[in-house]
Amino acid sequence: MALTYGTARIEDGYWVLDNLPPHACMRFKDVFPRTGRTARLPFKFKVSPASSADLEWFMARYPLEIAANDQAEMVAGRETQQRAFEAAAAILAPGWEPPPLIGFREGQALRPYQAQAVQLCMARRGLLLGDDLGLGKTFVGCGLMVQPGTLPCAVVTPVHLQSQWLKVVRAVTTLRVHVVKKMRPYDLPPADVYLFRYSQLRGWFDVFGSGFFRSVIFEEAHELRTGLASDKGRAAKQLAENAGWRLGLTATPVQGYGTEIHPVMSFINDEVLGPFEEFHREWLPLDDEKARGLGSYLRDQGVYLRRTKADVGQQLPPVNRIVETIDWDAKTLERVEDLARQLAIKAVNGSFMERGQAARDLDLMVRRATGVAKARAVALFVRLLCDAGRKVLLAGWHRDVYDIWLKELAALKPAMYTGSESPKQKADAIEAFVSGEAQVLIISLRAGAGIDGLQHVCSTVVAGELDWQPGVHNQLIGRLDREGQTEPVDAFFLIAQDGSDPPMVEVLGIKSSQAAAITDPLGQAVATPADESRMRALVQRYLRPGDVQVEVAA
Repeated sequence: MALTYGTARIEDGYWVLDNLPPHACMRFKDVFPRTGRTARLPFKFKVSPASSADLEWFMARYPLEIAANDQAEMVAGRETQQRAFEAAAAILAPGWEPPPLIGFREGQALRPYQAQAVQLCMARRGLLLGDDLGLGKTFVGCGLMVQPGTLPCAVVTPVHLQSQWLKVVRAVTTLRVHVVKKMRPYDLPPADVYLFRYSQLRGWFDVFGSGFFRSVIFEEAHELRTGLASDKGRAAKQLAENAGWRLGLTATPVQGYGTEIHPVMSFINDEVLGPFEEFHREWLPLDDEKARGLGSYLRDQGVYLRRTKADVGQQLPPVNRIVETIDWDAKTLERVEDLARQLAIKAVNGSFMERGQAARDLDLMVRRATGVAKARAVALFVRLLCDAGRKVLLAGWHRDVYDIWLKELAALKPAMYTGSESPKQKADAIEAFVSGEAQVLIISLRAGAGIDGLQHVCSTVVAGELDWQPGVHNQLIGRLDREGQTEPVDAFFLIAQDGSDPPMVEVLGIKSSQAAAITDPLGQAVATPADESRMRALVQRYLRPGDVQVEVAA
């Protein structure tokens, strides 16, 4: 009888390993780090092609007793994994030729790198496409729609991109498109493509479970970074699980801390990173080395693909990121100083609920006060740029700040693209800016992702307020740094040396290093500072010596 080192079996969709001797247990934990270093027998992990392939590899060194049907399942999983890898490798190999494309209008075609993404999605049945802004991810989505078996297709977009998808799909393909109008289900008319807004998803939960949609495209897939914590996320998961192909599109899959990649990827392929508990044990704490390893792993699995403009031969001028310290109204910040300190003290000394609420209130209050305090100086900076002949994309967050900018820049006829305008008003604002009627377009930091056309008339963006998420700043720059831009883009970040700006600048550096390590694992190493939450950094700004300090709720 052959020597064995324990047993392996399948129970309820999990591999269960038992009776391994101590040295085999140690080696197993090296091969399966998501099991956890402190795990005890029996070891359990989800059955998947990847886990089956790894288990067969482990059993080559440490044979285990296994029933014939379970062994056949393991071998089938490994073969599935191998075929997927071979298909992905062939698609990504130099000299690969895309198959003929049927379903596009005459004169429309995919570029080779776009066709590559389509075929990789088809082969792996799920792909997170992180191409640089402006490389035509919408065209990749159209390419997926015309593949055999992918219709009907559900496209989920932020509200401001629904009309853009309608325009592009109709212009590029011969497919029938229906824009979903309501939050609640109704009899859908015959169509090939159905355009949903993220805000509509929860009402269609039961429909998504029917399997009606054969494929799904999540535009700006970072919208799913909170996972199943919301009705929107749970409905999106229902849609994804019942679709045969899943395509996520976002140039910034990680907008904040690197852990956001897990919930986003779970909508594309929930086997690659496994349940969050396993992801936590295998990859956290996510230092720079592990972040790079995670990014490399996702690429190796064929479920994440990112190309820069240089990778595909788009030689755009480099972006100049310029941080400018500007004046601020100290009295505006002084007026909130006492209340800010009271909230900071409560954020470290209160009950669990009080700490969390105080930290959030402090964040909202101080960021708003900081924006107001420097608003006039920001307007002066923008006015000087315009006097020099530039058109300016000006980004902020608070309505009070917008009001000051509108007053100070009235002579430049600023147009507005924020969270308050209707789709028609936003379209009119873009037209006014592009036509030259307005020299300044005031835009919310988190509005307008995916807007195209601004790059033809503008190469200057000013962040008059900051966002905690570095990915939001990258999206902002990407509205100008895209195909069609002929000038170097100047991105100005205007910083006050008081209020919320100093701690935000500190934390943004932390987040940027994690995001870059995942999306560009082979890039230059970035030193990662200690991982302090944004709340902790802001609270520490307002505490004084002698204040009792305990854990700050993030």
